[in-house]
Amino acid sequence: MFVAIGRRFVEIDGATYGALMAIELFTTVLPLMILSFGYFSDFASDASIGNLVDRQLDLTGATEENVRQAFGSADALRSTWTVLGLAGFLIWGIPMAITVAGMFAKAWRREQYSILERLWRGAIWFVVYLSMLIVRERISFGINHKGLLEPVFFALSLVPVWLFWTLTPVLLVRDGARGKRVLAEAGLAGVLIDGVVLALATRLIFPYLLAGWTSFGPIGVAMGLMTWCAVLGYGWVTIACFSGVVWERSAPLPTVMQTQTDEG
Repeated sequence: MFVAIGRRFVEIDGATYGALMAIELFTTVLPLMILSFGYFSDFASDASIGNLVDRQLDLTGATEENVRQAFGSADALRSTWTVLGLAGFLIWGIPMAITVAGMFAKAWRREQYSILERLWRGAIWFVVYLSMLIVRERISFGINHKGLLEPVFFALSLVPVWLFWTLTPVLLVRDGARGKRVLAEAGLAGVLIDGVVLALATRLIFPYLLAGWTSFGPIGVAMGLMTWCAVLGYGWVTIACFSGVVWERSAPLPTVMQTQTDEG
């Protein structure tokens, strides 16, 4: 299985896709998450996403202060929360969505949609992705739960992750709804990598990465975030390859052969 995933990664030029995903996550998703925080905090002058990051990752000392300075206050975001301001970042989400659509089509060995189809399908996928992030974070961090309840809510937060990665090939891959029974199994690849491995790594490893950039001040925080976006980007490429291999090995052989024939 792991050898097949590695071969699929090389086959679709996963290194290039991972780099593209890193740039697009840093320039699109991260700003939208920061703006959303400002909106939900009512752009309060004493609210800062830096404080949230510090609290969630248990940052201390110089790293904590650098993160707080790098993000500033939510009040400073008020002028960007406009139709034009949001449109600017959402427009950047279009090439990201098209890139993801092309990546999944190659990983699943399917003929790609036309550019217009990739555009509207990718746009829907991007909205679903942002919605998944909000629901996931509300479940895992938005409720004050500690102790024995914490792993329970972490497990519950995996449900929207599984639904999202199960729906992704349906939206982005030609004939992606074929083999509906095994789509749920393919979605588990996203749960394992995005929901568990990357989520735990964010809590356990990312703080040390940020600490390594402490001497560079706030710009070091940006470099740390960019590095972590690369980790997430390559994680997404791995999900595409993993889910594609799982689907091929689990779906009925006639269905797999038909999709390969359609691929031409």
